[in-house]
Amino acid sequence: MYTTTQPDPVRLEIFKNLYQFIAEQMGIVLQNTAASVNIKERLDFSCAIFDFSGLLVANAPHIPVHLGSMSESVRSLINEKHDTLKPGNVYLSNNPYNGGTHLPDVTAITPVFLESRENTLFPTPYSPFPTPLFFVASRGHQADIGGITPGSMPPHSTTVEEEGIIFDNFLLVEERNFREPAVRQHLSNHTYPARNPDQNIADFKAQIAANERGVQELHKMVLQYGVDTVQAYMKFVQANAEESVRKAINLLKDGSFVYEMDNGARIQVKVTIYPETRSATIDFTGTSEQLNSNFNAPKAVTQAAVLYVFRTLVDDNIPLNAGCLKPLEIIIPVGCMLNPTYPAAVVAGNVETSQTIVDALYGALGVMAASQGTMNNFTFGNEQYQYYETICGGSGAGIDFDGTDGVHSHMTNSRLTDPEVLETRYPVLLESFSLRPDSGGKGQYSGGNGVVRRIRFLEPMTANILSSHRVVPPFGLNGGEAGIVGRNWIQRHNGIEENLDSTATVEMKPGDVFVIETPGGGGFGKVSYLRNS
Repeated sequence: MYTTTQPDPVRLEIFKNLYQFIAEQMGIVLQNTAASVNIKERLDFSCAIFDFSGLLVANAPHIPVHLGSMSESVRSLINEKHDTLKPGNVYLSNNPYNGGTHLPDVTAITPVFLESRENTLFPTPYSPFPTPLFFVASRGHQADIGGITPGSMPPHSTTVEEEGIIFDNFLLVEERNFREPAVRQHLSNHTYPARNPDQNIADFKAQIAANERGVQELHKMVLQYGVDTVQAYMKFVQANAEESVRKAINLLKDGSFVYEMDNGARIQVKVTIYPETRSATIDFTGTSEQLNSNFNAPKAVTQAAVLYVFRTLVDDNIPLNAGCLKPLEIIIPVGCMLNPTYPAAVVAGNVETSQTIVDALYGALGVMAASQGTMNNFTFGNEQYQYYETICGGSGAGIDFDGTDGVHSHMTNSRLTDPEVLETRYPVLLESFSLRPDSGGKGQYSGGNGVVRRIRFLEPMTANILSSHRVVPPFGLNGGEAGIVGRNWIQRHNGIEENLDSTATVEMKPGDVFVIETPGGGGFGKVSYLRNS
Protein backbone atom coordinates (compact mmCIF):
# COMPACT_ATOMS: atom_id res chain seq x y z
CA MET A 1 0.00 0.00 0.00
CA TYR A 2 1.42 3.37 -1.06
CA THR A 3 1.02 6.42 1.12
CA THR A 4 -0.77 9.37 -0.45
CA THR A 5 0.34 11.96 2.12
CA GLN A 6 3.81 12.47 0.59
CA PRO A 7 4.74 11.94 -3.06
CA ASP A 8 7.10 9.19 -4.05
CA PRO A 9 9.57 10.81 -6.53
CA VAL A 10 9.37 7.94 -9.01
CA ARG A 11 5.59 7.81 -8.89
CA LEU A 12 5.42 11.60 -9.21
CA GLU A 13 7.28 11.35 -12.52
CA ILE A 14 5.04 8.49 -13.65
CA PHE A 15 1.81 10.33 -12.85
CA LYS A 16 3.07 13.60 -14.33
CA ASN A 17 3.60 11.78 -17.62
CA LEU A 18 0.36 9.80 -17.35
CA TYR A 19 -1.71 12.96 -16.98
CA GLN A 20 0.03 14.56 -19.96
CA PHE A 21 -0.40 11.34 -21.94
CA ILE A 22 -4.16 11.47 -21.40
CA ALA A 23 -4.33 15.03 -22.75
CA GLU A 24 -2.20 14.01 -25.73
CA GLN A 25 -4.51 11.08 -26.47
CA MET A 26 -7.46 13.47 -26.41
CA GLY A 27 -5.68 15.69 -28.92
CA ILE A 28 -5.04 12.79 -31.30
CA VAL A 29 -8.73 11.85 -31.26
CA LEU A 30 -9.75 15.47 -31.85
CA GLN A 31 -7.40 15.91 -34.80
CA ASN A 32 -8.43 12.60 -36.37
CA THR A 33 -12.18 13.19 -36.08
CA ALA A 34 -12.49 16.95 -36.72
CA ALA A 35 -13.95 18.19 -40.01
CA SER A 36 -12.54 21.71 -40.30
CA VAL A 37 -9.15 22.59 -41.73
CA ASN A 38 -8.73 24.84 -38.73
CA ILE A 39 -8.66 21.98 -36.23
CA LYS A 40 -7.57 19.06 -38.41
CA GLU A 41 -4.74 20.72 -40.32
CA ARG A 42 -3.77 23.86 -38.42
CA LEU A 43 -4.10 22.10 -35.04
CA ASP A 44 -5.76 25.15 -33.50
CA PHE A 45 -7.02 23.24 -30.47
CA SER A 46 -6.03 22.27 -26.93
CA CYS A 47 -6.90 19.46 -24.54
CA ALA A 48 -6.41 19.25 -20.77
CA ILE A 49 -7.52 17.54 -17.58
CA PHE A 50 -8.65 19.21 -14.36
CA ASP A 51 -9.16 18.21 -10.73
CA PHE A 52 -12.56 18.15 -9.00
CA SER A 53 -12.37 21.90 -8.25
CA GLY A 54 -11.63 22.79 -11.90
CA LEU A 55 -7.92 23.54 -11.44
CA LEU A 56 -5.63 22.63 -14.35
CA VAL A 57 -3.63 19.45 -13.70
CA ALA A 58 -1.97 18.70 -17.03
CA ASN A 59 -2.19 19.44 -20.72
CA ALA A 60 -0.75 18.39 -24.01
CA PRO A 61 1.70 20.90 -25.57
CA HIS A 62 -1.02 22.65 -27.54
CA ILE A 63 -1.97 26.38 -27.54
CA PRO A 64 -0.75 28.36 -24.48
CA VAL A 65 -3.49 30.98 -24.62
CA HIS A 66 -6.09 28.18 -24.50
CA LEU A 67 -4.43 26.16 -21.78
CA GLY A 68 -3.84 28.97 -19.33
CA SER A 69 -7.44 30.14 -19.51
CA MET A 70 -9.50 26.93 -19.75
CA SER A 71 -9.54 26.45 -15.98
CA GLU A 72 -11.66 29.59 -15.67
CA SER A 73 -14.25 28.03 -18.01
CA VAL A 74 -14.34 24.79 -16.02
CA ARG A 75 -14.70 26.61 -12.70
CA SER A 76 -17.47 28.74 -14.17
CA LEU A 77 -19.34 25.54 -15.05
CA ILE A 78 -18.84 24.16 -11.53
CA ASN A 79 -20.09 27.39 -9.93
CA GLU A 80 -23.15 27.67 -12.14
CA LYS A 81 -24.21 24.04 -12.65
CA HIS A 82 -22.78 22.11 -9.69
CA ASP A 83 -26.22 20.87 -8.59
CA THR A 84 -27.18 19.59 -12.04
CA LEU A 85 -23.96 17.97 -13.33
CA LYS A 86 -24.69 14.38 -14.37
CA PRO A 87 -22.81 11.48 -15.92
CA GLY A 88 -23.01 11.59 -19.71
CA ASN A 89 -23.41 15.37 -19.88
CA VAL A 90 -21.13 17.61 -21.94
CA TYR A 91 -21.20 21.40 -21.80
CA LEU A 92 -20.13 24.05 -24.32
CA SER A 93 -18.64 27.41 -23.39
CA ASN A 94 -16.95 30.31 -25.17
CA ASN A 95 -18.11 33.27 -23.06
CA PRO A 96 -15.11 35.65 -22.78
CA TYR A 97 -16.52 36.93 -19.50
CA ASN A 98 -16.69 33.43 -18.02
CA GLY A 99 -13.26 32.01 -18.79
CA GLY A 100 -13.40 32.16 -22.58
CA THR A 101 -10.80 33.78 -24.82
CA HIS A 102 -12.69 34.91 -27.90
CA LEU A 103 -15.85 33.49 -29.45
CA PRO A 104 -14.30 31.20 -32.12
CA ASP A 105 -12.52 29.28 -29.32
CA VAL A 106 -15.29 26.97 -28.11
CA THR A 107 -14.65 24.65 -25.17
CA ALA A 108 -16.37 21.31 -24.62
CA ILE A 109 -16.26 20.31 -20.93
CA THR A 110 -17.08 16.82 -19.63
CA PRO A 111 -17.39 16.09 -15.91
CA VAL A 112 -15.93 12.70 -14.99
CA PHE A 113 -17.90 10.60 -12.53
CA LEU A 114 -17.10 7.31 -10.84
CA GLU A 115 -19.38 4.78 -9.19
CA SER A 116 -20.31 5.78 -5.63
CA ARG A 117 -18.67 2.73 -4.11
CA GLU A 118 -15.33 3.68 -5.73
CA ASN A 119 -15.46 7.22 -4.42
CA THR A 120 -13.92 7.19 -0.96
CA LEU A 121 -13.16 10.92 -0.82
CA PHE A 122 -16.77 11.89 -1.46
CA PRO A 123 -18.90 8.98 -0.27
CA THR A 124 -22.44 9.35 -1.61
CA PRO A 125 -23.84 5.82 -1.48
CA TYR A 126 -27.45 6.92 -1.93
CA SER A 127 -26.93 9.56 -4.61
CA PRO A 128 -27.50 8.46 -8.21
CA PHE A 129 -25.28 11.35 -9.36
CA PRO A 130 -22.20 11.61 -7.16
CA THR A 131 -19.84 14.57 -7.32
CA PRO A 132 -17.54 14.61 -10.37
CA LEU A 133 -13.98 13.74 -9.40
CA PHE A 134 -12.32 15.20 -12.48
CA PHE A 135 -13.09 17.26 -15.56
CA VAL A 136 -11.72 16.97 -19.09
CA ALA A 137 -11.98 19.72 -21.68
CA SER A 138 -11.08 20.41 -25.30
CA ARG A 139 -11.02 23.85 -26.85
CA GLY A 140 -11.13 24.23 -30.63
CA HIS A 141 -11.07 27.33 -32.82
CA GLN A 142 -14.19 27.18 -34.99
CA ALA A 143 -13.72 28.30 -38.59
CA ASP A 144 -16.86 30.42 -38.21
CA ILE A 145 -19.13 31.07 -35.25
CA GLY A 146 -21.15 33.93 -36.78
CA GLY A 147 -20.43 37.64 -36.46
CA ILE A 148 -20.17 40.45 -38.95
CA THR A 149 -17.44 38.90 -41.15
CA PRO A 150 -16.83 35.35 -42.44
CA GLY A 151 -14.38 33.54 -40.17
CA SER A 152 -15.58 35.39 -37.04
CA MET A 153 -12.42 37.49 -36.66
CA PRO A 154 -13.83 40.92 -37.58
CA PRO A 155 -11.14 43.63 -37.58
CA HIS A 156 -13.54 46.40 -36.60
CA SER A 157 -16.02 44.90 -34.12
CA THR A 158 -16.97 47.14 -31.19
CA THR A 159 -19.20 44.75 -29.20
CA VAL A 160 -18.88 41.03 -28.51
CA GLU A 161 -22.22 40.40 -30.25
CA GLU A 162 -20.66 41.46 -33.57
CA GLU A 163 -18.04 38.72 -33.12
CA GLY A 164 -20.46 35.79 -33.11
CA ILE A 165 -22.54 33.52 -30.92
CA ILE A 166 -21.96 33.05 -27.20
CA PHE A 167 -22.28 29.62 -25.57
CA ASP A 168 -22.38 29.99 -21.81
CA ASN A 169 -22.28 26.55 -20.12
CA PHE A 170 -24.64 25.34 -22.84
CA LEU A 171 -25.82 21.73 -22.42
CA LEU A 172 -24.45 20.05 -25.56
CA VAL A 173 -24.96 16.40 -24.57
CA GLU A 174 -27.60 15.39 -22.03
CA GLU A 175 -27.05 11.96 -20.49
CA ARG A 176 -25.28 10.78 -23.68
CA ASN A 177 -27.87 12.27 -26.05
CA PHE A 178 -26.48 14.88 -28.45
CA ARG A 179 -28.87 17.86 -28.48
CA GLU A 180 -28.52 18.66 -32.17
CA PRO A 181 -31.81 20.58 -32.65
CA ALA A 182 -30.97 22.83 -29.68
CA VAL A 183 -27.44 23.43 -30.98
CA ARG A 184 -28.67 24.29 -34.49
CA GLN A 185 -31.25 26.65 -33.03
CA HIS A 186 -28.57 28.37 -30.94
CA LEU A 187 -26.25 28.74 -33.96
CA SER A 188 -28.98 30.29 -36.11
CA ASN A 189 -30.92 32.39 -33.59
CA HIS A 190 -28.64 35.42 -33.68
CA THR A 191 -28.35 38.77 -35.40
CA TYR A 192 -25.20 37.43 -37.10
CA PRO A 193 -25.74 33.64 -37.29
CA ALA A 194 -23.13 30.95 -37.96
CA ARG A 195 -22.48 30.47 -41.67
CA ASN A 196 -21.69 26.76 -41.64
CA PRO A 197 -23.53 25.02 -38.77
CA ASP A 198 -22.86 21.57 -40.24
CA GLN A 199 -19.13 22.13 -39.81
CA ASN A 200 -19.64 23.50 -36.29
CA ILE A 201 -21.59 20.42 -35.30
CA ALA A 202 -19.02 18.07 -36.84
CA ASP A 203 -16.25 19.74 -34.84
CA PHE A 204 -18.33 19.74 -31.64
CA LYS A 205 -18.79 15.99 -32.08
CA ALA A 206 -15.03 15.61 -32.48
CA GLN A 207 -14.53 17.50 -29.21
CA ILE A 208 -17.06 15.23 -27.49
CA ALA A 209 -15.11 12.21 -28.78
CA ALA A 210 -11.82 13.69 -27.55
CA ASN A 211 -13.30 14.25 -24.09
CA GLU A 212 -14.67 10.72 -24.04
CA ARG A 213 -11.14 9.40 -24.61
CA GLY A 214 -10.03 11.46 -21.59
CA VAL A 215 -12.84 10.01 -19.48
CA GLN A 216 -11.90 6.46 -20.48
CA GLU A 217 -8.22 6.97 -19.71
CA LEU A 218 -8.95 8.50 -16.29
CA HIS A 219 -11.19 5.53 -15.48
CA LYS A 220 -8.33 3.21 -16.41
CA MET A 221 -6.01 5.10 -14.06
CA VAL A 222 -8.48 4.84 -11.21
CA LEU A 223 -8.94 1.11 -11.80
CA GLN A 224 -5.19 0.58 -11.74
CA TYR A 225 -4.14 2.90 -8.90
CA GLY A 226 -7.29 3.75 -6.95
CA VAL A 227 -9.10 7.07 -6.83
CA ASP A 228 -7.31 8.31 -3.68
CA THR A 229 -3.89 7.88 -5.30
CA VAL A 230 -4.95 9.44 -8.62
CA GLN A 231 -6.39 12.48 -6.85
CA ALA A 232 -3.49 12.79 -4.42
CA TYR A 233 -0.96 12.83 -7.26
CA MET A 234 -2.95 15.51 -9.05
CA LYS A 235 -2.24 17.69 -6.01
CA PHE A 236 1.39 16.55 -5.89
CA VAL A 237 1.91 17.39 -9.57
CA GLN A 238 0.48 20.88 -8.97
CA ALA A 239 2.67 21.31 -5.87
CA ASN A 240 5.72 20.23 -7.86
CA ALA A 241 4.97 22.87 -10.51
CA GLU A 242 4.52 25.48 -7.77
CA GLU A 243 7.93 24.67 -6.29
CA SER A 244 9.56 24.83 -9.73
CA VAL A 245 8.13 28.31 -10.34
CA ARG A 246 9.27 29.47 -6.88
CA LYS A 247 12.82 28.34 -7.74
CA ALA A 248 12.65 30.32 -11.00
CA ILE A 249 11.36 33.42 -9.16
CA ASN A 250 14.44 33.24 -6.91
CA LEU A 251 16.60 34.15 -9.91
CA LEU A 252 14.54 37.17 -10.98
CA LYS A 253 14.74 40.88 -10.14
CA ASP A 254 12.11 43.61 -9.92
CA GLY A 255 11.29 45.31 -13.18
CA SER A 256 8.70 47.31 -15.08
CA PHE A 257 7.83 47.96 -18.69
CA VAL A 258 5.50 50.10 -20.78
CA TYR A 259 4.54 48.77 -24.19
CA GLU A 260 2.70 50.94 -26.73
CA MET A 261 0.62 49.23 -29.42
CA ASP A 262 -0.20 50.30 -32.99
CA ASN A 263 -3.60 51.63 -31.88
CA GLY A 264 -2.07 53.89 -29.21
CA ALA A 265 -3.11 51.66 -26.31
CA ARG A 266 -0.46 50.83 -23.74
CA ILE A 267 0.30 47.86 -21.55
CA GLN A 268 1.99 48.83 -18.30
CA VAL A 269 3.33 46.15 -16.00
CA LYS A 270 5.40 46.14 -12.80
CA VAL A 271 6.90 42.90 -11.47
CA THR A 272 7.89 42.85 -7.79
CA ILE A 273 9.89 39.89 -6.48
CA TYR A 274 9.67 38.83 -2.81
CA PRO A 275 12.75 36.64 -2.14
CA GLU A 276 11.69 35.71 1.39
CA THR A 277 8.49 34.03 0.17
CA ARG A 278 9.82 33.22 -3.32
CA SER A 279 6.74 34.89 -4.78
CA ALA A 280 5.98 37.73 -7.16
CA THR A 281 3.36 40.37 -7.81
CA ILE A 282 2.50 41.23 -11.39
CA ASP A 283 0.67 44.57 -11.43
CA PHE A 284 -0.94 45.93 -14.60
CA THR A 285 -2.07 49.21 -13.01
CA GLY A 286 -1.58 52.05 -15.49
CA THR A 287 -2.66 49.99 -18.49
CA SER A 288 -5.09 51.69 -20.91
CA GLU A 289 -8.77 51.67 -20.10
CA GLN A 290 -11.16 49.37 -21.94
CA LEU A 291 -11.02 50.13 -25.67
CA ASN A 292 -13.74 50.82 -28.23
CA SER A 293 -11.90 48.41 -30.54
CA ASN A 294 -11.64 44.63 -30.14
CA PHE A 295 -8.12 44.60 -28.64
CA ASN A 296 -9.49 44.10 -25.12
CA ALA A 297 -8.11 40.90 -23.58
CA PRO A 298 -10.46 38.99 -21.23
CA LYS A 299 -9.06 38.51 -17.73
CA ALA A 300 -8.57 34.78 -18.41
CA VAL A 301 -6.33 35.62 -21.38
CA THR A 302 -4.22 38.00 -19.29
CA GLN A 303 -3.77 35.32 -16.63
CA ALA A 304 -2.89 32.77 -19.33
CA ALA A 305 -0.13 35.08 -20.64
CA VAL A 306 1.34 35.50 -17.14
CA LEU A 307 1.15 31.75 -16.55
CA TYR A 308 2.92 31.08 -19.86
CA VAL A 309 5.78 33.49 -19.14
CA PHE A 310 6.53 32.08 -15.71
CA ARG A 311 6.27 28.52 -16.99
CA THR A 312 8.88 29.29 -19.67
CA LEU A 313 11.29 30.50 -16.98
CA VAL A 314 11.29 27.01 -15.45
CA ASP A 315 13.96 24.59 -16.65
CA ASP A 316 12.25 21.53 -15.15
CA ASN A 317 10.01 19.34 -17.30
CA ILE A 318 6.69 20.15 -15.64
CA PRO A 319 3.19 20.36 -17.11
CA LEU A 320 1.64 23.80 -17.28
CA ASN A 321 -0.89 23.72 -14.45
CA ALA A 322 -2.60 25.64 -11.66
CA GLY A 323 0.39 25.16 -9.36
CA CYS A 324 2.42 27.54 -11.52
CA LEU A 325 0.08 30.39 -10.52
CA LYS A 326 0.22 29.88 -6.75
CA PRO A 327 3.39 31.96 -6.17
CA LEU A 328 1.96 34.80 -8.26
CA GLU A 329 -0.37 37.64 -7.31
CA ILE A 330 -1.80 39.17 -10.48
CA ILE A 331 -3.36 42.64 -10.23
CA ILE A 332 -5.53 43.62 -13.22
CA PRO A 333 -7.76 46.66 -12.65
CA VAL A 334 -11.39 46.03 -13.60
CA GLY A 335 -12.39 47.99 -16.67
CA CYS A 336 -8.91 48.23 -18.17
CA MET A 337 -8.19 46.64 -21.56
CA LEU A 338 -6.80 43.53 -19.82
CA ASN A 339 -9.91 43.00 -17.70
CA PRO A 340 -12.80 44.47 -19.72
CA THR A 341 -16.47 44.44 -18.82
CA TYR A 342 -19.31 43.16 -21.01
CA PRO A 343 -20.10 43.85 -23.85
CA ALA A 344 -16.58 44.92 -24.88
CA ALA A 345 -15.28 43.37 -28.11
CA VAL A 346 -12.40 40.96 -27.48
CA VAL A 347 -11.57 39.02 -30.65
CA ALA A 348 -8.12 40.63 -31.07
CA GLY A 349 -7.40 40.67 -27.35
CA ASN A 350 -6.97 36.92 -27.39
CA VAL A 351 -4.67 36.74 -30.40
CA GLU A 352 -2.88 40.10 -30.42
CA THR A 353 -2.96 41.69 -26.97
CA SER A 354 -1.96 38.37 -25.37
CA GLN A 355 1.29 38.55 -27.35
CA THR A 356 1.88 42.11 -26.18
CA ILE A 357 1.41 41.08 -22.54
CA VAL A 358 4.01 38.33 -22.94
CA ASP A 359 6.56 40.63 -24.55
CA ALA A 360 5.94 43.34 -21.93
CA LEU A 361 6.58 40.80 -19.15
CA TYR A 362 9.78 39.56 -20.79
CA GLY A 363 10.82 43.21 -21.17
CA ALA A 364 10.12 43.91 -17.49
CA LEU A 365 12.13 40.84 -16.47
CA GLY A 366 14.93 41.74 -18.90
CA VAL A 367 15.21 38.22 -20.32
CA MET A 368 14.06 38.47 -23.92
CA ALA A 369 13.45 40.99 -26.70
CA ALA A 370 10.05 41.27 -28.34
CA SER A 371 8.97 38.61 -30.78
CA GLN A 372 6.85 39.56 -33.80
CA GLY A 373 4.11 40.33 -31.24
CA THR A 374 1.22 39.35 -33.49
CA MET A 375 -0.48 36.29 -34.89
CA ASN A 376 -1.19 38.04 -38.23
CA ASN A 377 -4.76 36.77 -38.20
CA PHE A 378 -5.95 36.34 -41.76
CA THR A 379 -9.51 35.32 -42.57
CA PHE A 380 -11.39 35.14 -45.82
CA GLY A 381 -14.67 33.76 -46.99
CA ASN A 382 -18.23 34.14 -48.20
CA GLU A 383 -21.42 32.23 -47.50
CA GLN A 384 -19.88 29.01 -48.84
CA TYR A 385 -16.26 29.17 -47.62
CA GLN A 386 -14.75 30.40 -44.35
CA TYR A 387 -11.06 30.14 -43.55
CA TYR A 388 -8.75 31.39 -40.80
CA GLU A 389 -5.01 31.18 -40.34
CA THR A 390 -2.32 32.70 -38.19
CA ILE A 391 1.01 33.46 -39.86
CA CYS A 392 4.48 33.01 -38.40
CA GLY A 393 7.17 35.66 -37.99
CA GLY A 394 10.44 36.28 -36.16
CA SER A 395 10.93 35.46 -32.50
CA GLY A 396 12.94 37.69 -30.18
CA ALA A 397 16.54 37.13 -29.15
CA GLY A 398 17.45 36.48 -25.53
CA ILE A 399 20.33 36.60 -23.07
CA ASP A 400 22.25 33.83 -24.82
CA PHE A 401 20.36 32.93 -27.99
CA ASP A 402 19.31 34.26 -31.38
CA GLY A 403 15.67 34.55 -32.36
CA THR A 404 14.15 32.05 -34.77
CA ASP A 405 13.03 32.76 -38.34
CA GLY A 406 9.45 32.14 -39.43
CA VAL A 407 7.97 30.62 -36.28
CA HIS A 408 4.72 30.82 -34.34
CA SER A 409 5.73 32.24 -30.99
CA HIS A 410 4.44 32.52 -27.45
CA MET A 411 0.66 32.39 -27.12
CA THR A 412 0.07 30.51 -30.35
CA ASN A 413 1.39 27.11 -31.30
CA SER A 414 -0.64 26.25 -34.39
CA ARG A 415 0.46 25.19 -37.85
CA LEU A 416 -0.15 26.73 -41.24
CA THR A 417 -2.33 24.68 -43.54
CA ASP A 418 -0.40 22.63 -46.10
CA PRO A 419 -0.56 24.39 -49.51
CA GLU A 420 -2.12 21.33 -51.17
CA VAL A 421 -4.93 21.21 -48.59
CA LEU A 422 -5.47 24.97 -48.72
CA GLU A 423 -5.76 25.00 -52.52
CA THR A 424 -7.94 21.88 -52.60
CA ARG A 425 -10.45 23.10 -50.03
CA TYR A 426 -10.60 26.79 -51.02
CA PRO A 427 -10.63 28.76 -54.31
CA VAL A 428 -7.23 30.38 -53.73
CA LEU A 429 -3.61 29.88 -54.83
CA LEU A 430 -0.67 30.19 -52.46
CA GLU A 431 1.47 32.19 -54.84
CA SER A 432 4.54 32.29 -52.60
CA PHE A 433 5.59 31.83 -48.99
CA SER A 434 9.14 32.83 -48.07
CA LEU A 435 11.36 34.28 -45.36
CA ARG A 436 11.68 38.06 -45.19
CA PRO A 437 15.44 38.76 -45.15
CA ASP A 438 16.92 41.28 -42.70
CA SER A 439 13.63 41.84 -40.86
CA GLY A 440 15.02 40.65 -37.50
CA GLY A 441 16.69 43.23 -35.26
CA LYS A 442 20.48 43.09 -35.06
CA GLY A 443 22.30 42.66 -31.77
CA GLN A 444 24.83 40.54 -29.94
CA TYR A 445 22.07 38.01 -30.53
CA SER A 446 19.81 38.82 -33.48
CA GLY A 447 16.04 38.55 -33.74
CA GLY A 448 14.45 36.08 -36.13
CA ASN A 449 13.19 37.05 -39.57
CA GLY A 450 9.54 37.38 -40.54
CA VAL A 451 7.93 35.90 -43.64
CA VAL A 452 6.14 37.04 -46.81
CA ARG A 453 2.91 35.26 -47.73
CA ARG A 454 1.05 35.94 -51.00
CA ILE A 455 -2.40 34.47 -51.59
CA ARG A 456 -4.17 34.90 -54.94
CA PHE A 457 -7.98 34.76 -54.95
CA LEU A 458 -9.89 32.87 -57.65
CA GLU A 459 -13.40 33.88 -56.53
CA PRO A 460 -14.86 37.05 -55.02
CA MET A 461 -14.48 36.94 -51.24
CA THR A 462 -14.24 39.16 -48.18
CA ALA A 463 -10.75 39.13 -46.66
CA ASN A 464 -9.78 40.43 -43.22
CA ILE A 465 -6.44 41.08 -41.57
CA LEU A 466 -6.15 41.58 -37.85
CA SER A 467 -2.54 42.26 -36.95
CA SER A 468 -0.09 44.33 -34.90
CA HIS A 469 3.39 45.83 -35.23
CA ARG A 470 2.64 47.53 -38.53
CA VAL A 471 3.45 50.88 -36.87
CA VAL A 472 5.36 50.17 -33.64
CA PRO A 473 8.39 47.88 -34.16
CA PRO A 474 9.03 44.87 -31.87
CA PHE A 475 11.52 46.21 -29.33
CA GLY A 476 15.14 45.18 -28.90
CA LEU A 477 16.59 44.79 -25.41
CA ASN A 478 19.89 45.73 -23.77
CA GLY A 479 21.05 47.70 -26.79
CA GLY A 480 19.67 45.30 -29.41
CA GLU A 481 17.88 46.77 -32.43
CA ALA A 482 14.13 46.56 -32.94
CA GLY A 483 12.65 44.17 -35.48
CA ILE A 484 11.21 45.53 -38.73
CA VAL A 485 7.46 46.26 -38.73
CA GLY A 486 5.10 44.15 -40.80
CA ARG A 487 3.10 45.29 -43.80
CA ASN A 488 -0.29 44.34 -45.27
CA TRP A 489 -1.10 45.21 -48.87
CA ILE A 490 -3.06 44.13 -51.93
CA GLN A 491 -1.89 43.76 -55.50
CA ARG A 492 -5.01 44.11 -57.64
CA HIS A 493 -5.32 42.08 -60.83
CA ASN A 494 -4.83 45.30 -62.84
CA GLY A 495 -1.47 45.95 -61.12
CA ILE A 496 -2.62 48.65 -58.68
CA GLU A 497 -1.23 48.31 -55.12
CA GLU A 498 -3.28 49.19 -52.04
CA ASN A 499 -1.65 49.57 -48.61
CA LEU A 500 -3.71 48.42 -45.63
CA ASP A 501 -3.64 49.28 -41.93
CA SER A 502 -2.93 46.85 -39.09
CA THR A 503 -6.61 45.91 -39.17
CA ALA A 504 -8.60 45.94 -42.40
CA THR A 505 -11.54 44.39 -44.25
CA VAL A 506 -11.38 44.32 -48.02
CA GLU A 507 -13.31 42.82 -50.94
CA MET A 508 -11.13 40.56 -53.09
CA LYS A 509 -11.86 39.92 -56.76
CA PRO A 510 -10.56 37.06 -58.93
CA GLY A 511 -6.87 37.63 -59.67
CA ASP A 512 -6.26 39.92 -56.67
CA VAL A 513 -3.33 39.00 -54.39
CA PHE A 514 -3.33 39.62 -50.64
CA VAL A 515 0.25 40.09 -49.38
CA ILE A 516 1.23 39.81 -45.71
CA GLU A 517 4.77 40.67 -44.61
CA THR A 518 5.22 39.70 -40.97
CA PRO A 519 7.49 41.47 -38.44
CA GLY A 520 10.91 40.31 -37.31
CA GLY A 521 11.89 39.79 -33.69
CA GLY A 522 13.98 42.23 -31.68
CA GLY A 523 17.72 41.81 -31.08
CA PHE A 524 19.34 41.39 -27.65
CA GLY A 525 22.55 43.17 -26.59
CA LYS A 526 24.77 45.52 -28.57
CA VAL A 527 26.29 44.17 -31.75
CA SER A 528 29.65 42.57 -31.00
CA TYR A 529 31.98 41.98 -33.93
CA LEU A 530 34.18 39.76 -31.75
CA ARG A 531 31.43 37.24 -31.04
CA ASN A 532 32.47 34.66 -33.63
CA SER A 533 36.18 35.39 -33.68
